[in-house]
Formats: sequence, structure tokens, C-alpha cells
Amino acid sequence: MTMPAARRVAVVGAGPAGLSAAQAALAAGARVTLIDAAEEPGGQYHRTVPEAYAPRRPWHLQHGWRAFEHRRRRVLAHPRCTWLPRTSVWALERPRPGHEGPPRLHLLCSGPADGAGRPRRTLDADALVLAVGAHDRVLPFPGWELPGVFTAGAAQALAKGERVAVGERVVVAGSGPFLLPVAASLLDAGSRVREVLEANTAATTARGWGRRPWELVAQAGKAVELAGHAAALARHRVPYRTGRAVVEARGDGRVEEVVTARLRADWSVLDGTRRTVAVDAVCVGHGFSPQLELPLAAGCALGERPEPGGDTAGARESGPPGPRGAPGAFVHVDAQQRTSVPGVFAAGEITGIAGATAARAEGAVAGWSAATGGSAPRDPGARRALRALRQSRDQGRAFAERLARAHPVGAAWPGWLRPQTVVCRCEETDYGSLCAAFATEAGAAPRVAKLNTRAGLGPCQGRICGPTVAELRRRLAGDTPDRPAEGLPAADPHRRPLAQPIRLGELAAGSAPLTDAGHRPEEESSS
Repeated sequence: MTMPAARRVAVVGAGPAGLSAAQAALAAGARVTLIDAAEEPGGQYHRTVPEAYAPRRPWHLQHGWRAFEHRRRRVLAHPRCTWLPRTSVWALERPRPGHEGPPRLHLLCSGPADGAGRPRRTLDADALVLAVGAHDRVLPFPGWELPGVFTAGAAQALAKGERVAVGERVVVAGSGPFLLPVAASLLDAGSRVREVLEANTAATTARGWGRRPWELVAQAGKAVELAGHAAALARHRVPYRTGRAVVEARGDGRVEEVVTARLRADWSVLDGTRRTVAVDAVCVGHGFSPQLELPLAAGCALGERPEPGGDTAGARESGPPGPRGAPGAFVHVDAQQRTSVPGVFAAGEITGIAGATAARAEGAVAGWSAATGGSAPRDPGARRALRALRQSRDQGRAFAERLARAHPVGAAWPGWLRPQTVVCRCEETDYGSLCAAFATEAGAAPRVAKLNTRAGLGPCQGRICGPTVAELRRRLAGDTPDRPAEGLPAADPHRRPLAQPIRLGELAAGSAPLTDAGHRPEEESSS
């Protein structure tokens, strides 16, 4: 008797959401290909430290480390799982008109992101789970292009993954609770953190966190984790100040000092409150931006979050509200984590910045749905487990809404900028050039402004400055509609035909279908 072939599920991203998606899909009987650009699963949250660096504290004592290690071992050792580390998805090829299903994945395998000679492969699957995460959002300020100015995530990655301290005297600044684990990681790596600066005022954060306080009971684990980081700061006597931000970095060839200032609730600077702090590194982060290149390449619809205090209808499906003054676009999903594209599911930070716990729950729902085609499990125990996962996911989304209200990006932050302040670091495009470009309706068109100012045309292709330029355009030019040429989609800082850089030699070398090394045909049939 021949049994039906197991569904093939491709999961892009092996962080908390992707690893949980792979585990759930395997449990549902699917064959899974798990893809990540890193050498080990875990993402930023569970970044693995090489044993040679002899960390000061055992990694099994980190929050959730044992559960992660158990999940990682079960997934990677599973006979129906193919693990592809150091592999980039550089493009998605949509099906031909009239053919439904997920797009074909174009991969660069077995090598670092900037390496040469990586083989090209293609992968076709019955379902695709996108769990590609997010990256730091950093607002520009005078001097932010100096060496020694790091994003908070990059500083934490160096501290956790390489045991490298970015500096001896460091200021951590920006907005959000992520600043606390970053500072704790720097202290553990040997840095002296002079202070941690939260840009929002104490009143703003208190209103955001204090709204419907009984809902925080479901997030007790996050409170314990943050308390541990706060205790680390207290042991090292690191002050935590609210309503203050780094508004300028200075130095000759690299950062030597920063200027901090007290802020109003809208992030405008209070006169007479500037002070100078000597540093050799500064770490800044103002929240996160989802990595939307692959979802847009797949054709997924995006949902724009309403502002806090506004209409939140539909937030259950498209994610919680984003920061005030800068509504964020995220992948729109339904209750089963399905996107608008048949066969494509999304989970984690690309559907809303809600943290690792919510990402794991979303990933598990997405993995199960991808493996079963969205059908409900027959086993009563599995149905109960799926309901619990959805409840955890919804609690995470409510937490994300609270997070956005407690740590919004103030509307007056462009007041920090000067005409010569660099906004696009790749092309050294300054704020004055953008203001001049956005002064007329014709010049404010996104593609025209990009060609005139070159903002977004450098090596990062607008991944860092793109959302900031788009926000400045909205502020300076208003909601001028984009009128793209016929046949072209509307301009978007995340929309690009190649999701990841690829060398011309690799492009010319051709590709071959990926062989499913983790698949064992004998498991699919029996007599």
C-alpha cells in the first residue's frame, strides 16, 4: 500500500519563529527544509557563543535556553528535516499566471553573505513559511556616521556571538526595553556602560505599561527576564534615565563624546539641558523594522498598523499598532498565519514586533498550518495545544500593542537634524538635500527623489535609510500620492527584485534544483 507523500514545507529563518515552525511542521508529518544565513539556529535572541570564548556565565542559564536547546536538537536531528545553514534566499520566483502555490526559492548555499563562489540552488515546496525577523531601526542624528556608533543589535551580536566589547566607555540610548539586555550583554563582555537613556518620558512609559495592568499577568516571564537585566545594571551602578537621548556624536575620526539632552513627550529638545559625555562607543536603537523584502517579493499584502489611540479594528489579524507618527507596515496574516498568497505563511517579527514568546507561538501555528494545509487537527490533544498556541500568540500581540504605546517614536525627532546631517550613510546624502528634493511635488516622488539625492542607491540599497527617508518624505511633502509609471508597483523601501546581494559571477553560473538531503524515500511507503 502506497502512502501519500508528505507535504514539503520550506521555512526561511531559524530564529524563535522559524525553529518553532519547523518543529510543528515535522510533528504534523511534513518534510521540512530549514534555511538560515547563520551557522547555527537561534537568531539574535538565542545567538550561540563559540565555546572557545569561554563565556563568564553558562549559556544554559539564559532565559529559555534549555527549551531552545531541546527544540534545536529535535529539529536538526529529525530524519525529515534538511538544515541549510549559511544559505541566503536571494530571490523568489512567483508561479506563472494561472498556477497557484508558493513561489520558487532561489538560494545561495554554503558560504558567508559576502563570500564568493557559492553554489546556486532552487527549491520548490508545497508551502513556504517566512520567519525572517527584523533589524534595528536607528534614527539619524548629527555624527551618527562616525566609527564607534553602533546599532544596539550589532553591539549585542558582537558581545553575545563573539565576546567582543565594542568599547570601554559606552552609552546605550534609544527607546524600548531592548536597551536593557543590550547593556547587560555589554557589561558581561567587559564594557563599562556609563548610562542607559530611554528617550520617552517616565509619564509616557507609565501610561503605556499601566493601561489594563491585569493583562501583564500573561507576560510574567518577560517581567522576570527584564528584572534580571535591571539587576545587572544595578550591580554595576549603571544609571537608567528616561526622557533623555543622544542627539549628537562628536569626534576626530571616530566617536569621542556624545551630546545628550532632555526631551519633551514629543521628543523635542528642552533648551538648556544638553550635556557632554566622554565615550569611545555609543549604541543606539529606536525599535525595529521588519525585513519585508521576501514577503513583498512573494506578493504578500501588508497591513499598516493604526496609531495608538486610533481605530484598532483588525489588529488581531494584521498586528498591533505601531509607533505614533510612523505607522509601520507588517505582513497581513489571518488566524492560521496565512498571508494573501496561497501557500505562503508568515510568523514572527514580520507580522508585528512582539518578542520571542509570541514569535514562537506564531511559528508553531504557521508550521502546523503549512504542513496540514490549514486543516484542524483530529486529535483532541493536538486541538487543545493549537488553541493554547493561538492564545499565547494573541497575548503576545496585546503585549506588542502595549509596547508600542509605552515606547513610541516622538513626532519631533527631525528637530535633532541639521542641513548637513547625513541621512543615507552609503551615499552620504544629507538632510538638506532631502529637504530640497521634497520641496516640489515632482521632486518628492520617491523614485525621482532617489535618483536626485542617491539616498538608497548605495550598498545597503536603502535597508537602513529607506524607512527614514520615506518618513521624512511624508513629513516634508505631506501625503503626496505616488504615481508610478504604468506596469510598475508603488515605490517601497523594502521592494527590490533581488532580496540579497549576489555576485555577477554567481548569477552567471546557473543553478540546479536542491536535493532533499534530509528526505528518506523509504519512510513514505510500506507494504
